[in-house]
Amino acid sequence: MVSVGRSLTIVALASGITLAQPAVQSFNETRSPVSASGVGAVPSSAKTVAGSTLGPEMRGDILMARKMYREAAEVYASGPGDSAVLANKTGIAWHQMLNLEQARREYERAIKLDPKYSEAVNNLGTVYYARKSYRRAIGQYNRALKLSPNSASIYSNLGTAQFARKKYKEAAVSYEKALSLDPDVFEHRSSQGVLLQERSVEERAKFHFYLAKTYAKAGAVERALIYMRKCLEEGFRDRNKFRDDPEFAQLQDNEDFRRLLAMEPRVL
Repeated sequence: MVSVGRSLTIVALASGITLAQPAVQSFNETRSPVSASGVGAVPSSAKTVAGSTLGPEMRGDILMARKMYREAAEVYASGPGDSAVLANKTGIAWHQMLNLEQARREYERAIKLDPKYSEAVNNLGTVYYARKSYRRAIGQYNRALKLSPNSASIYSNLGTAQFARKKYKEAAVSYEKALSLDPDVFEHRSSQGVLLQERSVEERAKFHFYLAKTYAKAGAVERALIYMRKCLEEGFRDRNKFRDDPEFAQLQDNEDFRRLLAMEPRVL
């Protein structure tokens, strides 16, 4: 199996930030390099960004939106040390720089400050996922769901971790639950907020097949066809599943569906 590029989506929950959400999933995002010596000094322009009256959280959010993750981590860290929200956002900034150890420390600090902070618990799970400790990731996601049982993004993360452990049926159930809570859960994109949504998988063709299946079962025909095309272009070979699996029954007479099955897309 070939690992695809790391991709994390940040979903704003209770952050008061309005986020743009493009429709098509991307598996690669721009990353800031990780500094071995820690966070560098914040330039004066960052300190006064959007006006000197803004507090550390808002200034950090603006820097995150600009993908200035190192500077954002410094600004968040300059705020109150007893703020679970700032600790969590500092962790996200480190996470975006791929410094997983520092991110883990900040998430754990946020959880210590607020044991019921489901977003930080979820984000800790994404650290374990990135380290391929899928069992521990699942444990954190289930813990987060006990705190926020209606979070589509956490159900999505749970499904992705189950998928990584080849527990495909369990993953499908989690994806269906996520989609029932938020029809756009798999399409979210952002560079700021408080909750990370995992997007990296190794079996990408099979992952897209399951997304197509999930959308088909939910009656979202257009998105089902988009992910059907993706999985075929990525080398998915068992086309009989599109004919035999009950989730695709309602698509059998769809012309676009038939056309996709008949064509031989160039494998990417």
